[in-house]
Amino acid sequence: MSWQSNWASWGDFLHMGGYGLYVWGSYAVTLAVMGTEAWAARRRRRRAFAAARAESEPENMQ
Repeated sequence: MSWQSNWASWGDFLHMGGYGLYVWGSYAVTLAVMGTEAWAARRRRRRAFAAARAESEPENMQ
């Protein structure tokens, strides 16, 4: 059993039979959305911890 590619070259693979822009564009958009979501989740987490920390600290102890 031998492995055989559907494309003759890397250029053909990237071109995807004329649909490369849509295929790779979809991957790029998905990656960007997932990266943005991960960044936003980390930011929300840090803010929540900072707010909880601020609430738990005693006010100006004298």
